[in-house]
Amino acid sequence: MSRRTRSDAVVVGGGVVGAACALALAREGLRVELVEAAPARPWSPEQPDLRVFALAADNVALLDSIGAWQAIRAARAHPYRRMRVWDAGGGEELVFDGDAFGRESLGWIVENGLLVNQLRAAVAAAGVELHCPARVLAFEQDKDGARLELDDGRQLATRVVIAADGAESSLRRMAGIGTRGRDYAQRGVVGYVDTGLAHEDTAWQRFLPGGPLAFLPCMDGSCSIVWSLPETEAVRVLELDDGRFGEELTRAFAGRLGRVQPRSPRAAFPLRLRLADAAQQGRLLLLGDAAHVVHPLAGQGVNMGLRDVSGLLALVQQAGEHWDSPHRLRRWARRRKSENAVAACSFDGIDRVFSNDALLPTLMRGQLFSAAARMGPVAHGLWRRAAGL
Repeated sequence: MSRRTRSDAVVVGGGVVGAACALALAREGLRVELVEAAPARPWSPEQPDLRVFALAADNVALLDSIGAWQAIRAARAHPYRRMRVWDAGGGEELVFDGDAFGRESLGWIVENGLLVNQLRAAVAAAGVELHCPARVLAFEQDKDGARLELDDGRQLATRVVIAADGAESSLRRMAGIGTRGRDYAQRGVVGYVDTGLAHEDTAWQRFLPGGPLAFLPCMDGSCSIVWSLPETEAVRVLELDDGRFGEELTRAFAGRLGRVQPRSPRAAFPLRLRLADAAQQGRLLLLGDAAHVVHPLAGQGVNMGLRDVSGLLALVQQAGEHWDSPHRLRRWARRRKSENAVAACSFDGIDRVFSNDALLPTLMRGQLFSAAARMGPVAHGLWRRAAGL
């Protein structure tokens, strides 16, 4: 594997995390290749993506530092300035307010399709070589580098392989890295709705016995919803007509935003917890959903993946030419695996307590909310943790 014929990194997976990683490394002067199975779907404001993310402040800063944020913001991104969280079982409301924290916004609501579209364009402009459509058929490595065989017949030699190929990562499977976790027996129902009252640039979340219901503010005054429901309930509400669905949403949200009316089709995705047994094996690194899949109740899935990217970028910036030395890669992997495991287990614990209508958990969570609501520093600390600050 001559250094003259191999890249510094091959990123497998061109979603948000993979594309951001390829762009970040290319901006540091590394020779990067990106392997992706499918071309990016065209994005337009007239056909918004049902899947949206609440990007935390640290990840907006990451996207800005690699030259992607301004185009994303100009296309369509909406800031949320407050968060309000409460439990259907009682207790006080927990409020996170940007003004109280000295910030103009707590984060930004952005569509998955928009992020992928803009990041792929930036990747191409940065000189990353894109192999698409292409899939990895075989992977091998030694102490000096790795080689990939693609289904289009190409063979790629590289210093490091970065697996950002999703929850069902083929590279993770090829490397024999196992996973642990559980199925929540829930689905997240998503779509766009209009509300009778203004969303006030606020991200709203109500905990219900079947799972949390979130309303996320969008630029045109609508809201994106994420409604976590048991499997059978999710199937049922997907089959409702728009009128009945709006009525059930209004009741589930206790009329907080007035009458709710659907304005888009609906979709659902399964919810589960999955953590890879290792974030690194030799010259293979796992990022994003390939390494960790978590419950969406805290909106941290893509944020955790982008923090994997930030950690790798910091490694390259600090170590220079020798960023891929084994001990440095192991250090990155230990830190990311530890931080992601703590976050994932925290979200899992919240789900166990709050997605529950038993008497004791209901009494406990009401007291927890009330205590946190009365202690400003606690709320501030919780938000700083979620924002990666």
